[in-house]
Amino acid sequence: MIVSVTRSGGFAGLIHQGELDTTGQPDADRLEAAVRALGAKDLGSGRPQPDRYVYRLEVRDADTTIHIVAEQDLDEATAWLLDRVLGSEA
Repeated sequence: MIVSVTRSGGFAGLIHQGELDTTGQPDADRLEAAVRALGAKDLGSGRPQPDRYVYRLEVRDADTTIHIVAEQDLDEATAWLLDRVLGSEA
């Protein structure tokens, strides 16, 4: 499964992108479980508060699914997933 994240907004309005193929990752099970859990969550409005981020999460496997999540709506598992994907491009 390919997971892409685009983070935009914030105080400076910068955009940060990352992409990760879960295949062969040592934590692939945890990554894929976090992605599957997104479908069952209420991810909030997707509208940011001033000076906060908005995340666009695209998941490509059999289908393509797109989630929009505002920073204030992140839970611990979703925040970990986003950080893991964005950190993979460092």
